[in-house]
Amino acid sequence: MILLNRRPEYRQLLAAADAAALGIAGAEEAERFLRARDSHSETPLHVLPALAAELGIAALHVKDEGRRLGLGSFKALGGAYAVIRLVLEEAGKQLGRKLDAGEIGDAKVRAIAARMTFCCATDGNHGRSVAQGAGLVGARSVVFVHAGVSPERVAAIARYGAEMVRVDGGYDHSVREAARIAAERGWTVVSDTSWPGYERIPGLVMQGYTVIVREALRHLPEPPTHVFLQAGVGGFAAAIAGHLAILLGERRPKIVVVEPARAACVYATAEAGRPVKIPHDQPTVMAMLECHEPSLVAWRVLSRVGDAFMTVEEDDAVAVMNRLARPKGGDPAIVAGESGGAGLAGLIRAAGDIGMRAALGLDGQSRALIINSEGATDPGRYAELVGMAPEGVARAMQPA
Repeated sequence: MILLNRRPEYRQLLAAADAAALGIAGAEEAERFLRARDSHSETPLHVLPALAAELGIAALHVKDEGRRLGLGSFKALGGAYAVIRLVLEEAGKQLGRKLDAGEIGDAKVRAIAARMTFCCATDGNHGRSVAQGAGLVGARSVVFVHAGVSPERVAAIARYGAEMVRVDGGYDHSVREAARIAAERGWTVVSDTSWPGYERIPGLVMQGYTVIVREALRHLPEPPTHVFLQAGVGGFAAAIAGHLAILLGERRPKIVVVEPARAACVYATAEAGRPVKIPHDQPTVMAMLECHEPSLVAWRVLSRVGDAFMTVEEDDAVAVMNRLARPKGGDPAIVAGESGGAGLAGLIRAAGDIGMRAALGLDGQSRALIINSEGATDPGRYAELVGMAPEGVARAMQPA
């Protein structure tokens, strides 16, 4: 399914708060914080000419976040960044001066951080980022996971020192439980979704994701004409789309938001013209995108700069994982997790449909940008879905 954004009120500029969070100054601040981290290095931008030719487009680039900061996901840029920012802001208040990102190791800063607790709900990747950020500054972290989060993903978060709390139900239940307990105990919620009265911190999380755009544009020969972005609550898609709109203005690419058909809360919201919560039905293999209520901040951005909304099926996601693992025609092999390749699944589905091609203006001159948002964050599950031996997965995940 595809839904074009034709509502005239959607063609407005970004709201002031969103423009500030996703603008150039905020993105530069995120890059400064990133450069202060010991494990920082840019993630690769791959060129896939053989697949581009198959799809009948001029160029296809894939920004591979599967090796970001040792976490295997773009989420490494969001939660950790927000935690570090919040710690330095609190330390700045107590010490009476503005602190720089390079001061996260200062003994006085760490003493203040040690009295702070950060919590979040997660499907896996965001929780690792929050836990990693808390560990970097010496703060405590508590991560709430719902019943569908695999033991492997829980263990991966716990390795960063987080206290883990299991919650019955789905992702939305864990979000509410984290907020409830945090309010009772005076903890700071670092969520990648937002709700009425809670927007500033999700805005910081989104600000961290703008680094992806800046890195990609520095290496692209020309700006893309089309960007296909996967969405859960929508924060990642909104951050990328919003920053592209600010940087490129009238030259901005068409933004297509892609979701699992089984968890398409942003699509349903676009269809209704207002934020809606969809029922929790069948689980999706794209577990990191299994969300049923959009972030209010994310929707505010996507309602203005999202050009189309579409869904993909379970088989589409698995087919992309296999295609990237076993490329044709000299294209590079890419490890993409179940959710990581959903944007590419959307492009492939759209390129193969005459009506969708026409609606999106996809043709032989189009230049598509895809972001592989995660690698094999659950290696066992990845090995099962691509029919690869575990040792082969381990080799594929090694740095180039």
